[in-house]
Amino acid sequence: MFGIDTWRSPEFLYLLLLIPVFIIWYIYREKNSNPELRFSGLKPFKEIGKSNKARWRHLLFILRMIVLALLIIALARPQSVTTKKNVNIEGIDIVIALDVSGSMLARDFTPDRIGAAKKIASNFIERHPDDRIGLVIFSGEAFTQAPLTTDHSMLLKLLSQVKSGMIEDGTAIGDGLATAVSRLTESKAKSKVIILLTDGVNNMGSVDPLSAAELAKMYGIRVYTIGIGSKGYAPYPVQTPFGIQMKQMKVQIDVPLLKKIAAETGGKYFRAVNNQKLKNIFSEISKLEKSKITVHQFEKKSELFFPFALLALILFVLEVSLRYLVFRKLP
Repeated sequence: MFGIDTWRSPEFLYLLLLIPVFIIWYIYREKNSNPELRFSGLKPFKEIGKSNKARWRHLLFILRMIVLALLIIALARPQSVTTKKNVNIEGIDIVIALDVSGSMLARDFTPDRIGAAKKIASNFIERHPDDRIGLVIFSGEAFTQAPLTTDHSMLLKLLSQVKSGMIEDGTAIGDGLATAVSRLTESKAKSKVIILLTDGVNNMGSVDPLSAAELAKMYGIRVYTIGIGSKGYAPYPVQTPFGIQMKQMKVQIDVPLLKKIAAETGGKYFRAVNNQKLKNIFSEISKLEKSKITVHQFEKKSELFFPFALLALILFVLEVSLRYLVFRKLP
């Protein structure tokens, strides 16, 4: 009713315990203060009812107790608190550069490399609601699947549509990285990041991967590189006259190149050999690249004792007026 949020002097509220004591004392006193007159019979008084004064005489005590309670509450200094928060979110601009070459269909991940990458990248996007994220896909060439955006529902939809075979096959790491860099050149964010995920060796494209890394460094972009694929051989689906059959193919990842790209840009290289490892890598990148949130909080306290004190004064004046004008005792 009064919007009380806190009390300045709550210890005064213990005085409210006096009210039950006064009530008990009042009841005891009333029982022992009734005057007595002796009559030989009560028949003459049977038709006489109680007067209005007799009915309402306890009102004075009730008013006095209410006044006391209100004064105690006023002494306890009830206050309302108005809180204002200014939240400044310093987000990160992130571009995920995803290899969609044919080798990403290898089944050393569940359901395959590209399926695992899409699922874990989706979880990563959902954990960064305040960041702008874009998506670049590459194989023999590269293009932007989604520009930097905070509309993550749209981004997740575009990511779900990614599949191997969308563009010319091959592995153009340099083109993929250069395209991702181009999405961040106009970014005003203090933190700019590229997550480059590939399972092969650069064998196509018009841009040298290390030249693209130098370009990223020039724009202050950190590149986290992830080599995806188990070590040794991995099962790969091959079309045969008898249908699709699994063939063991050697896993070839240009680890030295990916390490150089990461080192050149101040990023980090990771190797994912299974679904869980890939998930852990994205979690680690999330910890390394956190949005900065600054909260400025202001509090304003307003005193609420005045309505209680004013009501106590009004009721006290009413009680005194009734006591000496209506319920006046004759000597």
